[in-house]
Amino acid sequence: MKKTTIQVNSDTLKRLKMFKGHERESYDFVLNNLLDEAEEDTLSEEEIEDIKEALENVKRGKVKPIEQVAKELGITLR
Repeated sequence: MKKTTIQVNSDTLKRLKMFKGHERESYDFVLNNLLDEAEEDTLSEEEIEDIKEALENVKRGKVKPIEQVAKELGITLR
């Protein structure tokens, strides 16, 4: 694998060190884990539209009380 060097601010390096699972873990591994998490947390256009629709329903009062949802799902609330 071809390797390269990147410059980071010393404060950034300190922050990266906090994400290391152990001392010998490479920064490449740390950065890839962070990038993977960021990609997983990205919402699709469909998800964004679903959220917008749900927020509009809330604004219009088109919601069900949690007790009703629990009853429909057969869940007992504590």
